[in-house]
Amino acid sequence: MNPDLQKLQPYPFERLNALKSGITPPAELAHIALSIGEPKHPAPDFARDTLSDNLDRLSGYPTTKGLPQLRQAIAEWAERRFKLSGGLDPETQVLPCNGTREALFAITQALVDRSAKQPLVVSPNPFYQIYEGAAYLAGATPHFLNCQAENGFLPDFDAVPEQVWQNCQLLFICSPGNPTGAVIPLQQLKHLIELADEYDFVIAADECYSEIYFDEDQPPVGLLQACSELGRHDYRRCLAFHSLSKRSNLPGLRSGFVAGDAEILKQFLLYRTYHGCAMPIYSQLASIAAWNDEAHVLANRDQYRAKFDAVLSRLDGVLNVQRPDAGFYLWAETPVDDETFARELFAQQHITVLAGSYLSRAIDGSNPGANRVRMALVAELDECIEAAERIRRFVDNL
Repeated sequence: MNPDLQKLQPYPFERLNALKSGITPPAELAHIALSIGEPKHPAPDFARDTLSDNLDRLSGYPTTKGLPQLRQAIAEWAERRFKLSGGLDPETQVLPCNGTREALFAITQALVDRSAKQPLVVSPNPFYQIYEGAAYLAGATPHFLNCQAENGFLPDFDAVPEQVWQNCQLLFICSPGNPTGAVIPLQQLKHLIELADEYDFVIAADECYSEIYFDEDQPPVGLLQACSELGRHDYRRCLAFHSLSKRSNLPGLRSGFVAGDAEILKQFLLYRTYHGCAMPIYSQLASIAAWNDEAHVLANRDQYRAKFDAVLSRLDGVLNVQRPDAGFYLWAETPVDDETFARELFAQQHITVLAGSYLSRAIDGSNPGANRVRMALVAELDECIEAAERIRRFVDNL
């Protein structure tokens, strides 16, 4: 077996299941899950119709590169959304993928040069655990940058030692962040691009939450947008990852894309051809329909706004929690340690939240997820309101 498999830590939800093991919550209270970032809003009817209307395409093999129409739809969406003055070449700068998780893991395997002396993969802390596992299995070492409240839940990139940048091969950024919802400003993205040029590393921007935000006049900026403003229409050393899971309530479709540096994507396509991860044709056709429609995305944001307003008004004065920049998570500070809070909330109120320390690693004795929990406001409005009222009762009784 690959010895690097021994470096993998239990996934956060495995730890959560162990934490809840043996507990019998009140049977009279329906379970409310705020732990998993799985959208529960209905999938768009047109996506379902497109899938069912094209099931005859099961008889044909899909190509790894995807349909030209899909790559074109993705390129046009990204150009509109991020104001890419130089555009995106759908032939060379776009690749469809089976959701961002698959592509984020795979790009790490393709990019890391394990023959280097100390290859590092740098990522925020807390983080999406795929970043860590992908680094270990590629033969690299993860290096974490703490995201604390005093820094707006963003990494302090200026405090990173030069030796780390020198050994960095891949920098993961997540904006809007999971679990914090923090958005990296445009000037900061431009600075990271300068660092990538100076130290010769690749930036992988996980932007899968970019379409869930509160101000229609100020959508979160993206890495390719920063490139475009710098006149870098080759997007050198830069890759952006997007998905239909959150944007379009289609997590089961497993559809996303990676876009950016054509030279990297050329080699990544070669890797993916051997990897065997072509998206089914009917999924590609449904994806085209989704990328070409914004009405359902606007309606989706309206639903999230209503839930944040309702939940935050009920938790006001009870928990230290603020509306995030974007995304659908609340990153709440807990009055007791996060494991105790999560365990007792389940035991007393039949609500599942994720302990923040499960999403991060202790660095120099400090875990930035300690005494916080992640709450995913993915359920319907009434259920989120019920959860907020139960949480309020729970905290009042602590």
